[in-house]
Amino acid sequence: MAVRAAVLPAIGAPLEITGIELPDPGPGQVRVRLAAAGVCHSDLSLSNGTMRVPVPAVLGHEGAGTVVAVGEGVTHVSPGAPVVLNWAPSCGTCHACTLGEVWLCANALNGAAAVHARAADGTELHPGLNVAAFAEETVVSASCVLPLPDGVPLTDAALLGCAVLTGYGAVHHSAQVRPGETVAVFGVGGVGLATLQSARIAGASRIVAVDVSPEKEELARVAGATDYVLASDTTPREIRALTDKQGVDVSVECVGRAVSIRAAWESTRRGGRTTVVGIGGKDQEVTFNALEIFHWGRTLSGCVYGNTDPARDLPVLAGHVREGRMDLSALVTERIGLEGIPAAFENMLAGRGGRALVVF
Repeated sequence: MAVRAAVLPAIGAPLEITGIELPDPGPGQVRVRLAAAGVCHSDLSLSNGTMRVPVPAVLGHEGAGTVVAVGEGVTHVSPGAPVVLNWAPSCGTCHACTLGEVWLCANALNGAAAVHARAADGTELHPGLNVAAFAEETVVSASCVLPLPDGVPLTDAALLGCAVLTGYGAVHHSAQVRPGETVAVFGVGGVGLATLQSARIAGASRIVAVDVSPEKEELARVAGATDYVLASDTTPREIRALTDKQGVDVSVECVGRAVSIRAAWESTRRGGRTTVVGIGGKDQEVTFNALEIFHWGRTLSGCVYGNTDPARDLPVLAGHVREGRMDLSALVTERIGLEGIPAAFENMLAGRGGRALVVF
């Protein structure tokens, strides 16, 4: 069956909106009609080679839609069911999974090398980060499909598949923010906005948002920021001034640049926690000297997919959405159609966007 999709023909090449031939679901697979997909910076990292995947590929890794058909052996969803796509399914048997660290599953991205569909000329296409959500329909492994809990709008639910799970998990699982603690969030993109909301849900007493753009202050404050700091060489000093010269208990870096990681570290109090969510390139090197590591006693940790278990955390997030504590619509500043994806990527490259929602 032919559907339209956004195809990355080669690393560094522009995305192409074109028709592809999508097969029927085989055993253990599910076909989903997309309602919406989020345009995430990780897709830009795939397109420019920061994260390596086989190409040509259909990108898009956070999405939600309705099940159209299921293959043999699929029992947890049926046609007509609303679902959220999970780009990093855990295998349950690798070393990380046996330790309960499913976000580090060694086999999570094995599906990216599979043949997902074919171009009109017969060229084999791969599924980006497993789910190929930048398309009218997709066929995925049953493990990549999670039932959408009641009470969450299907279109907005697309963001639960990456940005919201990552931001929520960074606060609740990685940094483990406690009520009354102070938090700084570096980068007010989709993940950063979800992190701000999650810090508010966790009961943080002061939440400082940091970004290079003054235009993002209103968004940040709506999401829960009590203070807004424009990123500069003096950012750590400004954050310490807001916290009795101590620094925040927790810094969450959502950019993936050496300068912002270093600033997040320096903004954290002695004995505090710095969590790095942003995905940076190999050229982004951060240095520390041995004395400061000893003296400050801070914890610096990476954070993959928010250290979440989507099957466990999705119902919790749905509860926050239903009760009004998490506003998914506040994470989106632009709603576009499939044809708008190339322009959204250009906006991300220029630092002007990154929170678009593709509505099919």
